[in-house]
Amino acid sequence: MDNARIDLAWRDSLTDTEHADVLDLLHAAAAVDGQPEFDEPDRLPGDFLAGRHLLARAAGALVGYGHLDTGGDAFGRLVATVIVRPDRRRAGFGSAAVDAVLAAAGSRTVRFWSRDDHPGAARIAHRRGLARVREMLRMGLDLTTAADFPEPGWPAGITVRTFVPGEDEAAMLAVNKRAFDWHPEQGALSQDELLDTERENWFDPAGFFLAERDGQVVGFHWTKVHPTTPPVGEVYVVGVDPGAQGGGLGRALTLLGLRYLRAAGLAEVILYVEGDNAPALAVYTRLGFTRTRTDVQYETSPSANGR
Repeated sequence: MDNARIDLAWRDSLTDTEHADVLDLLHAAAAVDGQPEFDEPDRLPGDFLAGRHLLARAAGALVGYGHLDTGGDAFGRLVATVIVRPDRRRAGFGSAAVDAVLAAAGSRTVRFWSRDDHPGAARIAHRRGLARVREMLRMGLDLTTAADFPEPGWPAGITVRTFVPGEDEAAMLAVNKRAFDWHPEQGALSQDELLDTERENWFDPAGFFLAERDGQVVGFHWTKVHPTTPPVGEVYVVGVDPGAQGGGLGRALTLLGLRYLRAAGLAEVILYVEGDNAPALAVYTRLGFTRTRTDVQYETSPSANGR
């Protein structure tokens, strides 16, 4: 298809009609790809709520959607996602949208997500000189067949309690920042973002565990139950202060959360982990988790945006 016939338009916010059109496209993609994931079916996924929206239309119909996180990740890189309606793929729409994102980014570095390592994304990335720089693994565990989880073995001096909204945000964020100073997203979690998450329908402090030593928070395991049918549990975030690492606290917190999710009657638990995080992968593999999906990020080279 001639890309000149594609109408590409950026929006800082969506009208009600545009929001409905984007939701329809994203749900169509999710039915085929299993992505993106929705916490609420009538609202855009959380990653797409802020930033800029790219609408790609052909003959008036929305055939592609692009999202550009203008706030960037923890290291100042822009983050983008481009999704083409499944029945309109391999017609040039994805390439045109990627080029529009690159033009909008100017000289700034951009990382593009490719969910489930999509071969179409790989082809576009190769043609534009984008480098494969990151793998995010989704792992899963069937609780109906998994062995019982042992009691956590806590390091000396550790006590555990649940998160108290309105009181524990600062302590949790301080540990999170130190534990994930290397992570593109998690280490940049802000108080406003944490408070916004606490207002989500799925948030439950009963599944948010804090580990303390001498009254100071040194680790946490934040679990999540996705409101799907059937519901699915998640090892959402496990964080341990660098000063408390190496003594088994991370494994103990992981076991505590898994025992909680199993007691809640869930049949499946998932988690996301960096593909190069060998220690975490070893822990999760020993607990019975297996890889179910690989998400990839491609990054612009210094010359990619100005070609």
